[in-house]
Amino acid sequence: MGPSAACSRVKLALDHHYSLAIATQLRVRGHDVIAVAERGWESEEDASLLSLCLEELRALLTNNVSDFTTIARRWALEGRGHAGLIFTSDSSMPRTRAAIGLFVKALDGLLEANSDEGAFNDRAHWL
Repeated sequence: MGPSAACSRVKLALDHHYSLAIATQLRVRGHDVIAVAERGWESEEDASLLSLCLEELRALLTNNVSDFTTIARRWALEGRGHAGLIFTSDSSMPRTRAAIGLFVKALDGLLEANSDEGAFNDRAHWL
């Protein structure tokens, strides 16, 4: 089985800031990835979105570092967990059409290297 046929057990959701093309290309590579718009979640409040991701055991890729960091800290104090946060910055990874390939390559590598279910639970990771 080649690398493109390998299926990651980690599931990922892309916040509404990211192109659907990223999710589509990662699915072609065998990853379980959705864009929140595909589920109608794009208008959810941040805490609600993180809860929906937890229900599906999906880490969330987001550019909204300050809000999600605050939520994750509050939840930790309350004894609640999350399925993981993967952060990006526009300075290092701009959310442009030209960068779609960059996101796909970086996320494919990250998901392959962290393939065990729950690999991102209660973790924040910078891409």
